[in-house]
Amino acid sequence: MSKVVGGDGAPRTPAEDIPGVPDFGWRVKLSYECPDKCSPFFKPRVSQIPQYMGLSMRYSAMWMKKKKEGKKPFIDHMNAIKHNPIYGCPIGGIGCGTIGRGYKGEFCRFQMIPGIYRHHTVEADQFIVCIRRNGVTVYQQVLSSQVKKGKSLKNWSWGFPGGSATYHALYPRAWTVYDIKKHNVKLICRQISPIYPHEYQETSLPTAVFVWTIENNGPEDLEASITFTFQNGQGSKNDCNKGISSGEFQKQDLTGVSIHQLFNGMKCTYSLASISKPDVDISTVVNFDPHGSGEELWNDLYEDGKLGNTPAASPATGNKGKDIGVAVCAFINVPSMSSKSLDFALAWDMPVIQFGAKEQHYARRYTRWFGTEGNAGPNLCQHALKNYPMWEKKINDWQQPVLNSKKLPGWYKSALYNELYYISDGGTVWLDPHELDKNFKADINLHPVVKEYSRFGYLEGMEYRMYNTYDVHHYASFALIMLWPKLQLSLQYDMAATIVRNDETNMQYLMSGEKGPTHIANTVPHDIGDPEEEPWKKVNCYSIHPTHDWKDLNTKFVLQVYRDYVATNDRKYLHEMYPVAVGVIEHAIDWDTDGDGLIDNSGYADQTFDAWTMKGASAYCGGLWLAALRVLCEMGFILGKTDDVDRYAAILKRGAESYQDKLWNGKYYEYDSSNSEHHDSIMADQLSGQWYLHASDIKDEAVFPSDRVKTALKTVYENNVKKFGNGNMGAINGTKPDGSRDTSSPQSEEFWTGITYAVAASMIQEGLLDEGLQTAYGAYHACWEGLGLAFQTPEAYTTEKGYRSLGYMRPLSIWAIQWAIRRFHPQLLNP
Repeated sequence: MSKVVGGDGAPRTPAEDIPGVPDFGWRVKLSYECPDKCSPFFKPRVSQIPQYMGLSMRYSAMWMKKKKEGKKPFIDHMNAIKHNPIYGCPIGGIGCGTIGRGYKGEFCRFQMIPGIYRHHTVEADQFIVCIRRNGVTVYQQVLSSQVKKGKSLKNWSWGFPGGSATYHALYPRAWTVYDIKKHNVKLICRQISPIYPHEYQETSLPTAVFVWTIENNGPEDLEASITFTFQNGQGSKNDCNKGISSGEFQKQDLTGVSIHQLFNGMKCTYSLASISKPDVDISTVVNFDPHGSGEELWNDLYEDGKLGNTPAASPATGNKGKDIGVAVCAFINVPSMSSKSLDFALAWDMPVIQFGAKEQHYARRYTRWFGTEGNAGPNLCQHALKNYPMWEKKINDWQQPVLNSKKLPGWYKSALYNELYYISDGGTVWLDPHELDKNFKADINLHPVVKEYSRFGYLEGMEYRMYNTYDVHHYASFALIMLWPKLQLSLQYDMAATIVRNDETNMQYLMSGEKGPTHIANTVPHDIGDPEEEPWKKVNCYSIHPTHDWKDLNTKFVLQVYRDYVATNDRKYLHEMYPVAVGVIEHAIDWDTDGDGLIDNSGYADQTFDAWTMKGASAYCGGLWLAALRVLCEMGFILGKTDDVDRYAAILKRGAESYQDKLWNGKYYEYDSSNSEHHDSIMADQLSGQWYLHASDIKDEAVFPSDRVKTALKTVYENNVKKFGNGNMGAINGTKPDGSRDTSSPQSEEFWTGITYAVAASMIQEGLLDEGLQTAYGAYHACWEGLGLAFQTPEAYTTEKGYRSLGYMRPLSIWAIQWAIRRFHPQLLNP
């Protein structure tokens, strides 16, 4: 197995190792261009169109209504995000807003307004190197391979030769190595964000550090400087609709500049700074025109490698103002055959936020230590520059056991950490229960865990704008429970408080056209709300189906509760969640329409595969039901609820017999027990319930016989994996018994990245290690090595090079593979 697999799919040999850069990760040259063209794809076949006619008409009417109100629907199918294979490792902590970075050096994809993305590249956000010898500038270059178009900043030297630079990402860090052979200089930029496990303070900080190492490999001494330039806003046309200002700050040995602005009425300050050392000279520019030619700043820097003579741009006037660019330059002498480093920090202080409904203010978690006044930028920069060595040590300590393993494949090491980008870049908010708004605590009886560790929310997807979508979080939650378990518990306590409430507000369900309640007590909400509305107050913004009738949500809550207990051994948590778990199971018992102990699907898409209908007993929902009953019995036994155990064990016994009788055909569990054309389809995720049950250390032969489990997974591997792309595409959702694709639904023909990782985890738990790793590799290969979807992993992709829902929560389920490896194959982690 090669050490590194690059973005072009080419295996890297040890000869290409770069000193100081990990051997594993996602690596490309800056000249890399994704060869495959792909596009948003959700195009029903002609035979599928009739079932979506009503939905299309009602969705269009809803879309037009939202547009007139100046809003977007929770899923905007009319404006799907276009494929743009430029992204790299994003920067910033969890829940504080994030800024994406492209592998060519771009600052792009801003998520500053809670849950709302701006997919723009800001040209003025750059690093510039200046090299001088004998008092003369011999080289000055923007450190991006971006080719300049347009008139703005046209006097800067753009287009660093991409073949002479290498980008390497291993979240939460990235490295870019520039080889300037003509001047015997090598530059290494190390990008660091404060993300590491079991940390609930540093990990919340809106900051990142860029450490530049300058290697002088020539016979002469040289002088060098790195200049960091930045512009207000997010690259949008309305960035300067309100007055903005900038200014320099100094704090002990720190020198920097800040830009003060508003985003949708919310204060935000960008601050960038460098730290003085005995041999480092810091200079700044507090206001240059980012849309001008850039000549003044460029010439100022060229003159002596420092800033100080750039005339300030015209001041902002009136209400609209002008965009502002600022710069910080760090200058140093580098003797022959030696190296020196320069440190920069970027921070964004947006302490108090509102969602779209603007009913209430919220403070981000980091304000607990840095205040809500909006003046924390200098302190954040100082903190970052002081503490980043500690961050890196913690990151190294966390990642090294996996990176040092000689038995785990290189692609897996890249996928495991790089897929984690979504935990911060998923529209994430981490909200402190602060006295900022007295209605905050009155809104809901916050559990002490939520009060201590704050309220956590992340989007289903960058395009699917719903917080904490629970049927999807079920898969992604392995990342939280393994790395930040208190966030998983906080989310669960919030969900439990919502489950027990009614919301009888009428909503129209777009699929059927019928109207009904928004939420019914003792059912698990689909989501906790839309950031353009008021999440946590207004839940279930998903309106395609009545999700209080979904057959997988209640069971997934129960399974997560017990899995969380297994991970934390928190008996208090189990005790407090138990009555809620009983409530949702008691409600779900009514879905057993024939009294056989097994819940029945309704005939519409009443589960996470929301365009793929199930009717009667189903492998997916029926298996989740059996697993939920089994762990509920386990919870009751632990808590001494003997009567409950007896009741649910009896239902489980009947249900398990019915599951085997109705669905097992000798090779796999059939899709459902109906007489539909796809009732006998081979569903990749047919054993989702068994996966969670076994992951929770329960292997019950009476519920899921192990020989049948293994046979079914082998059938999935042979049909859903190996028959597509030579086994290098992942697991297609559905196939017919002959191995051809199930064409009953657009979703049955899709490959779901997160489902593929989950199925792989299930295989690994059952001892099918090679099959599991190959299955998972297919998803990584398709997205990261083929379709150019790095750091925007989609929910789904197709054999026709289409994708659906870029930047999605479910692929975090790759951490379920790590869970399975730790518990069932710990020898793989030996160095």
